[in-house]
Amino acid sequence: MTAEAILVTGAAGFIGSHYVRTLLGAGSGFEPSFESGGAAGAPRVTVLDKMTYAGNPANLAAVRDHPACTVVTGDICDAGLVEELMGHHRYVVNFAAESHVDRSIAGAGDFMTTNVLGTHTLLDAALRAGVRTFVQVSTDEVYGSLAAGSWTETAPLLPNSPYAASKAAADLIALACHRTHGLDVRITRCSNTYGHHQYPEKLIPLFVTRLLRGLKVPLYGDGLNVREWLHVDDHVRAIELVRTAGRPGEVYNVGGGTELTNRELTGRLLAACGAGWEMVEQVADRKGHDRRYSLDCTKIRQELGYRPRTDFATGLAETVAWYRDNRHWWERAW
Repeated sequence: MTAEAILVTGAAGFIGSHYVRTLLGAGSGFEPSFESGGAAGAPRVTVLDKMTYAGNPANLAAVRDHPACTVVTGDICDAGLVEELMGHHRYVVNFAAESHVDRSIAGAGDFMTTNVLGTHTLLDAALRAGVRTFVQVSTDEVYGSLAAGSWTETAPLLPNSPYAASKAAADLIALACHRTHGLDVRITRCSNTYGHHQYPEKLIPLFVTRLLRGLKVPLYGDGLNVREWLHVDDHVRAIELVRTAGRPGEVYNVGGGTELTNRELTGRLLAACGAGWEMVEQVADRKGHDRRYSLDCTKIRQELGYRPRTDFATGLAETVAWYRDNRHWWERAW
């Protein structure tokens, strides 16, 4: 087992691929710090990804030929494969998840299989292999919805969607593994993450790619649901802080600090794409639609020195520009 070897699951997706590109010097976000560096201080990274609809091999093009990167196509529910890989790694960062709320409402089976059983399979193998640290990447949606204030890490878990329920279950399984068996588990719960390479089913890339194609965009309900936005650079930097300096058995909220109603965000996206409100179509609200999310990030700020660095206006403009300049990447999704 190599001290700096990291198994990164779900790393052909949006956030996971950004984390890997950054670890290996092919992305921005942070300057990684490892126990012992390989070439140029890089760790050895193994990507494990099922390559579902949102897992795009093109997301790893910048690191596919990197000598410290190995890409394995496989399922985190495959106990034999996971067992084989786990014994060669000191760290695990688990991004692998079904994550789109609308898909979970239409059918929750894949969410329970991947997010719950898959996480258990990883934890079980990590425990037997003597993995040093297991980082479970979670979401603020496990907390449910709140009218005012912000959630701390001790807030009760009150998920409302099948997706959020599956992530809450995974969090509890991970924490139980720490408390029962002593496995060093650390959990991050993030706010809505945006940036380049995000599959165009989530709000920002969906709206941008539709507007670039001259199509109307769907705005749920009255558009007053509030979300907190976090740039992918800041998100992966926070995850690495938790992996390298966090405490075993702890949960860390990771927020971006920018709260907007969906209507306010829509206005910004329309302006960025040179479109007017006639391109917005009001649609029936999502079932069980959470009204507002907001994270209290005092803990990660005080313990690990985390602060979001990317100004939302700048990050959004850069994101829109990337989708405008990389139609070849996202047109495959339509």
